[in-house]
Parts: sequence; C-alpha cells; structure tokens
Amino acid sequence: MRRKGSFWEKFAGFYLFLKGYKLLEFNYGTRFGEIDIICRDKDTIVFVEVKYRKNKKFGAAEEFVDKRKIKKIVKTAKDYILKKNLEGNFRFDVVAINGFKINHIKNAFEGE
Repeated sequence: MRRKGSFWEKFAGFYLFLKGYKLLEFNYGTRFGEIDIICRDKDTIVFVEVKYRKNKKFGAAEEFVDKRKIKKIVKTAKDYILKKNLEGNFRFDVVAINGFKINHIKNAFEGE
C-alpha cells in the first residue's frame, strides 16, 4: 500500500511542479505525523496532503481528510516551521486524485 501512495504523491508533486511550485520535501515525518509534500508557491510555503481513490464508490478522495488527519498535519507543519526557523506565509492544500482526475484544493483548511 505504501508503494501505491508514494506513486500518487510523486504524481501530485509533478503536477504541482508543472504549475510552477518549487518542491522542497516529500514525506516529511515527525512523531506527530507526516506531510506528503512541502513546496513553495511564490512567497508561500505550502503543506500538501495527497489523497487518492480509484473511484468514488466509497466517497471522493478529498472527503478522507478528516479532523484527526488535519490536526496531525498542522502539528507536523508547526514542527517543520520551528526546525527550519521559517517566517512568512503558510498554507494547507489538498491534492485529491479520483481515478485520474486531479482536484487541487488551495487553502483546504486552516492551521491554528
């Protein structure tokens, strides 16, 4: 399962790269959780959660980013910001892939 997830994370990374994002990290992990992609969109650091579903039989991919997952992503992002001593603009995006259809949701959720 990890191999499949990694493929779709790289696929999403390539998609973001083609949109002009600068890729900084893949699979940044801490004891709090993991962020699939960290990138830069102009002057904004973007923390990206990638979700893939073969089809929408059990729901769209974006529906699987729940409150528990968001909490882990935000904690992990705070860790990254502290460790890298970053200041500025930050954003949380979701790249949801349903089959081969990509839905890039900017500002998908807020950090505290």
